[in-house]
Amino acid sequence: MYERPNSRPRQLDERLYNQPLVLGPLVLALRTRALDPPFVLGPLVLALRTRALDPPFVLGPLALALRTGALDKTSGRAFIQSAARHSPHLPFHNNFFLPLHILSMATFYHVRNASVLFLWVLVSAGCVWGRPATFLQDFRVSWGDSHITRIDQGRAIQLRLDKTSGCGFASNKKYMFGRVSMKIKLVPGDSAGTVTAFYLKSDTDNVRDELDFEFLGNRTGQPYTVQTNIYAHGKGDREQRVNLWFDPSADFHTYSVLWNHRHIVFYVDDFPIRVYKNNEGRGVPYPKMQAMGVYSSLWDADNWATRGGLEKIDWSKAPFFADYKDFNIEGCEVPGPANCASNPRNWWEGAAYQALNAIEARRYRWVRMNHVIYDYCTDKSRYPITPPECLAGI
Repeated sequence: MYERPNSRPRQLDERLYNQPLVLGPLVLALRTRALDPPFVLGPLVLALRTRALDPPFVLGPLALALRTGALDKTSGRAFIQSAARHSPHLPFHNNFFLPLHILSMATFYHVRNASVLFLWVLVSAGCVWGRPATFLQDFRVSWGDSHITRIDQGRAIQLRLDKTSGCGFASNKKYMFGRVSMKIKLVPGDSAGTVTAFYLKSDTDNVRDELDFEFLGNRTGQPYTVQTNIYAHGKGDREQRVNLWFDPSADFHTYSVLWNHRHIVFYVDDFPIRVYKNNEGRGVPYPKMQAMGVYSSLWDADNWATRGGLEKIDWSKAPFFADYKDFNIEGCEVPGPANCASNPRNWWEGAAYQALNAIEARRYRWVRMNHVIYDYCTDKSRYPITPPECLAGI
């Protein structure tokens, strides 16, 4: 990936060119496939990072490339993610890809006048912007309303835990398959006994499906532990614990769950920390029949969270705060189109998401070798016979 230049060239600073004249050849090159997409998308990322191009002038050609088939959906998504990661000054968000793809599928009227083409591109790019996901639009307070503070018009929130209460929130809708992510800055300092949870859950308690991130508080100076768990058809007890290799209270980090018909992957930033494969062929239940809502909470769990409950909450350090932003849910809404969840053309069902790629696999092995501190798969006191899903690999 391009590094930010120490100083921008003079022509970039002073905009000594006409942006449509620059992008016109790129549009033509993509439509005629005279250039491979990587040779076009790389300079566009650099142009965004250096602010040499306005975002609408970039997303228009991207939509056109998707429409003409010159750019596949996986490459388009990778471009959006790269822009979001490396261009923090731009209002990019992963949710932009879906409306961008919808836009690209719209009827494209052939026009001879280049100015009309670029007007269409500009207007289209404005539509692509869509709406960033916000707490106010996508979530509701589920408990402890007085302990949740909305920030930046609901684009971010802060959860508070004190002796009187914790708090939690839930998505307004339920989803089948897809990806859910949030950026979270966890409770700083002495957080022993607290739990910050981020999870997906069905509303059927006896046969519930659930995918859990639970961040277990620590004594100052000790590593933060994240516990993951998976319930399928009411069966859970699949805990794994990983000590994070950074201080998650110092800054925001992205925590994601990818869920498709092939596997479930838990991510910390771009590092997969857990993979749960669909092993129905081995008689292992897999969550695929029930929609799940998205939930998060901050609460008192000092009876078990830190060192099995030995470390209690030091209430003199209260209140405790966890911060959230960049909420992202991409999946099939329920209720919604009946065939959405089974549609193999959903991006999360694509070939690129059926298994970890080489880089992800290497990162996964590194996490498993260096940071896993508990795995139910190897706990012979609980499971004398290794559970069959533990033998499937990634």
